[in-house]
Amino acid sequence: MMPGLDPTGGLRAGQVAAAAGVNLQTLRYYERRGLLAAPDRTIGGHRVYSAEAVTLLRVIKTAQRLGFTLAEVAELLETGSHHHGRRPAEVQSRAAAKLAEVEQKIVDLTVIRATLREAITTAAATPASRPARRPRSRRSIRRSPTSA
Repeated sequence: MMPGLDPTGGLRAGQVAAAAGVNLQTLRYYERRGLLAAPDRTIGGHRVYSAEAVTLLRVIKTAQRLGFTLAEVAELLETGSHHHGRRPAEVQSRAAAKLAEVEQKIVDLTVIRATLREAITTAAATPASRPARRPRSRRSIRRSPTSA
């Protein structure tokens, strides 16, 4: 038997969460949202997951980092597993729309990167100087009663 596996052949919730880099609350939230199937349970009531649950959690987190919402992730997972009466053209249309959105983000990020590089180059070429001091107004200078 592999280390870390439950005697039933699965992984406990804590093991899955740690392996996927999420916390237990995230794991349970994804179950409630239907992103993860409800796991089997041991006689003692402990959740037991398959190794595929770790992979699925990693896919979900990666999709989120790429800008997908959980609702979009759920749709993608549903589309990947079965179509539920959706026409292939509808699935293709949604995928094309998301691709266009991702490509626009890449364009925007490329512009931001170029702007930041230019700012860094400009700052490096500019000699370091002290910031200009603002003159103080007479009101801001307080005199102590002893100096009057």
